Amino acid sequence: MTDPIHIVGGGLAGSEAAWQIAQGGGRVVLHEMRPHRATEAHRTDGLAELVCSNSFRSDDANGNAVGLLHQEMRRLGSLIMRAADAHQVPAGGALAVDRDGFSQAVTAALEAHPNVTIVREEVAGLPPEAWGPTILATGPLTAPALAEAVAGLTGKESLAFFDAIAPIVHRDSIDMGVAWFQSRYDKAGPGGTGADYLNCPMDRAQYDAFIAALIAGEKTSFKEWEATTPYFDGCLPIEVMAERGPETLRHGPMKPVGLTNPHDPTVKPCAIVQLRQDNALGTLFNMVGFQTKLRHAEQLRVFRTIPGLENAEFARLGGLHRNTYLDSPRLLDATLRLKARPSLRFAGQITGCEGYVESAAVGLMAGRYALAEAAGETLAPLPPTTALGALIAHITGGHMEAGAESDSNAPRSFQPMNVNFGLFPPLERMPRNETGKRLRGPEKAALKKRALTDRARAALAAWLGEDESPLRAAE
Repeated sequence: MTDPIHIVGGGLAGSEAAWQIAQGGGRVVLHEMRPHRATEAHRTDGLAELVCSNSFRSDDANGNAVGLLHQEMRRLGSLIMRAADAHQVPAGGALAVDRDGFSQAVTAALEAHPNVTIVREEVAGLPPEAWGPTILATGPLTAPALAEAVAGLTGKESLAFFDAIAPIVHRDSIDMGVAWFQSRYDKAGPGGTGADYLNCPMDRAQYDAFIAALIAGEKTSFKEWEATTPYFDGCLPIEVMAERGPETLRHGPMKPVGLTNPHDPTVKPCAIVQLRQDNALGTLFNMVGFQTKLRHAEQLRVFRTIPGLENAEFARLGGLHRNTYLDSPRLLDATLRLKARPSLRFAGQITGCEGYVESAAVGLMAGRYALAEAAGETLAPLPPTTALGALIAHITGGHMEAGAESDSNAPRSFQPMNVNFGLFPPLERMPRNETGKRLRGPEKAALKKRALTDRARAALAAWLGEDESPLRAAE
């Protein structure tokens, strides 16, 4: 291979794609527009900057689909997972990272790689045909000129939703006479102790007043064209959840189960606000599930009514930004190539996956597909029984309405999706206990998840064994 593969976008997907190609012996030119052009959400020019939560979610590879995805990415030599593991902070059963250390590690690794050239420039419009194979990994905040060019090429408008950012609080401004450290059910995760979250309790009167304040608070106004843009249900602003019913938050991010207030152990709180460590020093904590479109002044007023946060100092207040994604099942082939121009591949959140890990995972596979194609090889399809395969299958073929492929006016049902066991093909045989009896309830659910993850590991091992090219992960 003499010609480089171009990648547009230095987020998690673009960074991972670049690493996979470079490690496989290919040359990469990585185009990143920051710092020359900023976005509504980024604050640095670092590669793979985390703009929302600092959590990669569950690291349980036996009982959680995203934990299984972590494991598969590690097996395939993921740079994103390597940096996350090196910069983890305590977060119960989740893998959370020091966001600055994580981004710096990814940036340093790519800057030091002899096969990677980083170009700081905006690609305003479609990449030139002369570039040859190119991966567009511009994320949910694709610059308008490029987004419009893609829409013009495909003849279809991109869909859009809003993604809200949770506030971050200075640890030393939290009242520890009210708050306490505890993970739900005392569960310890990677690098954790079982007491990794800060918890702020509310009684019924405090909770009811908080809900009323959320609903009444002044919100960020929408432009006319934004008014009908849907939210992604996995990242709803907290006030939108509150508007769905007064008990919604008590059964969502503010549920009080699995926690005991040591300051008043005999009283069960009505609701609990949790904060998760956001940096390695433990000086910053983010408010879990508190994505918001409240105006900044309203955030200060409303969030300081939470017991323990009366004097909270905020390192960052919540915000709102517009996300765009493709109608990928119609527009992309099984290897993430744009059908209208096969030299272009897409990766990351612009494809319709949701979440940091999922974005990086799609970048990983886009890089491997592009490298195989450039080397004149054919990369065997991922088994749909793996987490990676299930995610790619959803993006390239999921949620199609009957007849939609041939009818451009058919209603679209494709929506952004986190990896989950619902994307996996069903088991051929449901697990049974030692006596052969069918199981029910929690035991059945646990054994089913273990059967799905065991099947996925076997399938990935077989896939790697069949791939004897330089793309094969290092043992």
